[in-house]
Amino acid sequence: MLLQGKTALITGATRGIGKGLARRFAAEGANIAFTYAASAEAAVRLQQELESEFGVKVRGWQSDAADFAASEALATAVIAEFGKVDVLVNNAGITRDNLLMRMTEDQWDEVIRVNLKSAFNLTKAFLRHFLGNRSGSIINMSSVVGVDGNAGQANYAASKAGLIGFSKSIAQELGSRNIRCNVVAPGFIETEMTEKLDEQVKKGWVENIPLKRAGTPDDVANVCVFLASDLSTYVTGQTISVCGGMLMK
Repeated sequence: MLLQGKTALITGATRGIGKGLARRFAAEGANIAFTYAASAEAAVRLQQELESEFGVKVRGWQSDAADFAASEALATAVIAEFGKVDVLVNNAGITRDNLLMRMTEDQWDEVIRVNLKSAFNLTKAFLRHFLGNRSGSIINMSSVVGVDGNAGQANYAASKAGLIGFSKSIAQELGSRNIRCNVVAPGFIETEMTEKLDEQVKKGWVENIPLKRAGTPDDVANVCVFLASDLSTYVTGQTISVCGGMLMK
């Protein structure tokens, strides 16, 4: 029960990596606040599932993390409901893949807004709370694409690389107040999104991974539990790749 007594806010938690994080955090004893973009039915299902299975308090909010005012309102509501927040996981993200030659301004702006601006919005929204408590762990979900780039994903790579620079800066600003900020960079992870890929494409990815398998949301969640817990009280400003060895630098 590494997170017993802690409260975590996880954005984009009704599917994929975010859902895996919510389940793993709840299993470790954390109360869970989470956001979702559209599916109220999935949010209710997740809340009921976690509460009945793990006996923790769970609440979901439909909120656009890319909206500054909405993020401020969310922080106020979550703190009022739970009394405190110990861990902020900026996980919500989208892709709008295209070669740069064909990429539209809207495709660029939307990805930067959802993937990068949202982390600024929510970190800013919870900053006074963390400073008042003189503690907090912020975990920003990047990607190996943010480290190495990828053809057809200039917008996504820029947003995820931006998260790394943002996190390192925040870690330096807030370290003296015992507030930590780290980055997790997943590689090829099996989620609803990757299930739609052609089998040959997935096979090609796996062949280039030293561990010879795709990752799972649990693989990512295990690292996030470490960063959220007191096991990592001397870890900040770091980028940890969860990629089976895709990145070796």
